[in-house]
Amino acid sequence: MNIKIRQENDSDYEEVESLTREAFWDIYKPGCEEHLLVHKLRKVSSYIPELDFVAVLDDRIVGNIIYSQSKIADSEDVTHEVITFGPISVLPSLQKKGIGSALIAHTKKLAENMGYKAIVIFGNRAYYHRFGFKSAESFGITTAEGANFEAFMVMELYDCALQGITGKFYEDPVFYIDKEELEEFEKKFPHKKKHVTDTQFR
Repeated sequence: MNIKIRQENDSDYEEVESLTREAFWDIYKPGCEEHLLVHKLRKVSSYIPELDFVAVLDDRIVGNIIYSQSKIADSEDVTHEVITFGPISVLPSLQKKGIGSALIAHTKKLAENMGYKAIVIFGNRAYYHRFGFKSAESFGITTAEGANFEAFMVMELYDCALQGITGKFYEDPVFYIDKEELEEFEKKFPHKKKHVTDTQFR
């Protein structure tokens, strides 16, 4: 496959939102909310447009990665900037072909060059460990609620980037999706049936 990676632009927005909807539909819940998150992320101050990229195959967008600024607050409420990516979306028919990996590798290098310390995410441990992500707990970092679990991971962008930095992780409030807003946003898209599966987080 001849995949081209380029920055997202305004004319891509609707196509990327539709792609994101396809990629996440019925994965974590019946339906999904990630397409609304992408729509909202571009409008908040934490959004990092320089790290918003699409993967293109034969003039069709087949993947996207989007980043936002986040922070770690230590015990004295001193905050330390980190970044978060997600959603990262790949067209279902083209998943497991290296597109997501290419988007991560490309933007990881750019983020490092931009001077960011680390990337903090919630995701599949088996998948993301291959890129260098480690348990957040190993860095002394918890969620805002003080919790830790396998899906909560951190990757330093250079050696010892988080040395001496511990505390609670906070992402932009935009990640908390309102159910009524989601229902209204969903009306913009063709009807798609929702399904309940055994693997969903309900």
